Amino acid sequence: MTPLPAAYAAPAQQISALSVLATRIAGLTAVVFSGAIFGFFYAWVCSTMWGLDATDPRVAIQAMQAMNGSVRNAVFAPAFFGTPFVLWIAALLAWRTDRSRAALAFGAGGLIYAVGGLILTMTNNVPMNEALGLLAVPTDIDTARAIWVEYSGTWQVYNVMRTVFSGLTLALAGYGMMRL
Repeated sequence: MTPLPAAYAAPAQQISALSVLATRIAGLTAVVFSGAIFGFFYAWVCSTMWGLDATDPRVAIQAMQAMNGSVRNAVFAPAFFGTPFVLWIAALLAWRTDRSRAALAFGAGGLIYAVGGLILTMTNNVPMNEALGLLAVPTDIDTARAIWVEYSGTWQVYNVMRTVFSGLTLALAGYGMMRL
């Protein structure tokens, strides 16, 4: 078959400056949201839990109950719940502006965070937090230590996992931003 002359080829897609700007803003927002949630989880890994493990377990239980109660707020919710959606919006806009590598990075980042951050937290850390929240803080230090050791070790395993997945999400968001 003879190829059509260039004059008959489909015209190149025209991408408006406004579309490019919207895509860049969405990409930057994806980086900020991904960084916020990664930083939140990372702080638990490298300071908060170590500090709680080093204190009186009765104080650790009480402090963890207070922190878990206070985290449900309007400042935390957008980063925790919104990150995958912001990434998917950035992916869609990148795809529409013919930035396929950026779209793939944003889309994959959204999927990785949705499964490895959001769902992992909701199915593991949150139920553990709710169970701890129902306990009366024991006055006996040995009883409190047994409760805290069991809780903290398992909780930290899941926290490290969600931190790694969130870090990967941030790296993908950064790569996507570089490809815009």
